[in-house]
Parts: sequence; C-alpha cells; structure tokens
Amino acid sequence: MLYHTYEMTHAALAPMREMARFSRDALGNSANPLSSSYGARVTAASLDMFVKATKRYTKPEFELTSTVIDGVEVAVTEEIVLNLPFCNLLRFKRDTKAKSQKLLIVAPLSGHYATLLRGTVTEMLPDHDVYITDWTDCRDVPLSEGEFDLDDYTDYLIKFCELLGEGGERPAVLAVCQPGVPMLVAASLMAERGDSFRPSSMTLMGAPVDTAMNPQKPNELATTKPLSWFEQNVVTKVPWPNAGFMRKVYPGFLQLSGFMSMNMERHVDAHKDHFQNLIKGDGDSTDSHRKFYDEYMAVMDLSAGYYLQTIERIFQKRLLAEGAYYYRDTLVDPSKITDIALLTVEGEKDDITGLGQTEAAHKLVKSPKDMHQHYVQEGVGHYGVFNGSRWRSKIAPLAKAFIAKHRANG
Repeated sequence: MLYHTYEMTHAALAPMREMARFSRDALGNSANPLSSSYGARVTAASLDMFVKATKRYTKPEFELTSTVIDGVEVAVTEEIVLNLPFCNLLRFKRDTKAKSQKLLIVAPLSGHYATLLRGTVTEMLPDHDVYITDWTDCRDVPLSEGEFDLDDYTDYLIKFCELLGEGGERPAVLAVCQPGVPMLVAASLMAERGDSFRPSSMTLMGAPVDTAMNPQKPNELATTKPLSWFEQNVVTKVPWPNAGFMRKVYPGFLQLSGFMSMNMERHVDAHKDHFQNLIKGDGDSTDSHRKFYDEYMAVMDLSAGYYLQTIERIFQKRLLAEGAYYYRDTLVDPSKITDIALLTVEGEKDDITGLGQTEAAHKLVKSPKDMHQHYVQEGVGHYGVFNGSRWRSKIAPLAKAFIAKHRANG
C-alpha cells in the first residue's frame, strides 16, 4: 500500500503542479510588466519550489559528447554493448584510433543512477576505453525476467569482464562504493578458475568491505534492526501500470528519504539559499542548485532480493570479511586473487563508508605486496572520492597511474 499511496499522491498533485508551473512562467515572463516587482519574484520563487518538490525526477543523461586526447578534442558517443534485464553495459566510444586499455566502471546500485558518476567517467575517458554499468530501475523490469540478487549481480560483473577481455587483454576495473563486495567476489571466482579475462587491476573506492571498521550511520541502521524489519517495513510491490507491476522492491523514494535525513539541515539550508537566489535572480547559483538536485532527486527502485541480501551479507553478517561468503553453493576465497593489483581509496570525512572499511580488502587479497596500494584523500566525504576537484587533481591521476602500472595481458 505504501507505494500505491505514493503514486496516488503524486497523481493527485499533478493538476496543481501544472497550474503552479503555468503561473510561475507567467509571472516571470519578460512581457509581464509586473515580473520585476518584488511580490512577483517572491510568488514565482514559491511556485518554483512547489513544482520542484512535487515533480517526478527522471533518469538524467550523461551528456558526454567529447573528450580531449593528447591535446586534441575527439567526439564521444554512447553505445549499449550488452543489454541485460537489470543492467545495460554502456560504452563511451571515442572517435580515435588510439588504443587504450578497457576500463569497467562499476556504478553503485544503491538508489541513484549511474549518471552520478559522470565526473568519474569524464576524468577517465582521455586515457581509457570506458564502459559503465548502467543499472535499470526495477520498476521497469517485468516479473517475467525473473529475480535479481547479489549472486546475479556477481554473474553480471563476470559477464562484463568476459566481454571486455575478448580482445585478449585483461580489463581494469574501478568500483565505486557498494559494488566493492560483489566485485571482490567476482574477482575471486575468476581468479580461482584462472579466467583469462580476469581484471589486471581493481580500484575500490569507498566500498563497505568490512563494515565493522569505523561504522557510520548506514551501518548502524542496518545492524540495529533484524532483517525481518526491513522486509516488512521497506519492501513493497511495484504498482500498476509500471512494467514491473507486482515486483518486490525497495522503492527509490524511500532510499532518497534516507539519504536526505542523514544531512537534513544541509538540504534545508541549500533550499533556503535557492529560494533567496530565485528572488534575487542569481542565475548561476540557481542553475547550479537545479543541476545538483535534478541528479540527486532522480532515484530508482532496487530488487528486494538484492537489497535484503546486501543488508544481511554485507552489513549484518560481514560474510566476506569473516571468510564465510557463499556465491550460490561455492565458498568465496579472495586469497585466490594472486595476480590482480588492488588499489583502495577512502575519504577522510566519509560519513557513509567509514575509514578502514575499504582498506580491509588488502587483508583478503593475496597478490604480491607491490601490487597493493591504499590511499586516503584528506578533506573529502563519500561523494568527493569520485567527483569534484580533489577527485580530478589527486585521486584520478593516482588511479590512472596504478592502472597503467599493472596493465597485463591474459
């Protein structure tokens, strides 16, 4: 009923939202002689806030049309190279003859779309043939496509590595946040089987490999309630007329409310400032605010099986860190990873994945010491690990150098 109530409320607000949009545009139109008056600006700003608060935020676009290679601007086009029910493997094809190592960027499947990593992709494009996991909103996946859980997630990652390794060269992998654990699981399985397409290097960034290390608010929430509480209180079924009708999911709007509650004061202040900037007509500030929240507010539903297994296996029982993680009927052994280089990156002020949680991967992987590297970026939180000025100036150059150093053939 929760999801149905949300959908009905959204539908009920639609006429008011359209009326507010029309009134806002009319008040702000330059042909309106009152548009520059203080009263009109305040009213238009209030209507704009209502429209933004009640609209449905759709999946953003990457909008990456070019990059610069060796000082020359080249065109970039997006292409889907593998279409699977719960994820598309997206390639950013560069219009160049330059041969670069293939890089699989594994975007987090934690509520936001892969476009959250736009800055990550942008920075890696000049030096790599970049692919990214473009996860599908589960509300759009019909029940006939079956379920999706952590083991299926692992299967997808192995399939993607296999595709990227078809040319004979082992790909590099960069996993951001949540996929750190399934990527380690996939790498362990590929290494134990001796797959020629196993990664030559893995870069794990802000990943919850061992959540017992410096637990943060998400860790505490996941461990202070039994798994049954999550199943009963936050898992619901997709309502009609969505393609995924009756699929059990953890809805994106609930995930978003959780994100926002962690930093509610910051979000309230941001919207207060936005309201004042709308009144003042500060176009640059309002555009920056809109761009951020258009991305931040766009969320997707997660498969219930995947979500509940993540809570149980990664946060509550810490199975990989404890050496008790099973992929289907196989015990996962990360010590089988002996020739995959490992770089872990953490943010000093990360309030989602605490310091030490990602570094814990080094205790599990048994590659030679010269294939291990750990880095903590001062002054950044979770988002700053893969986006922003310090990502561009500090972390990305480090990751590029590490990937190049450990480039290897099958």
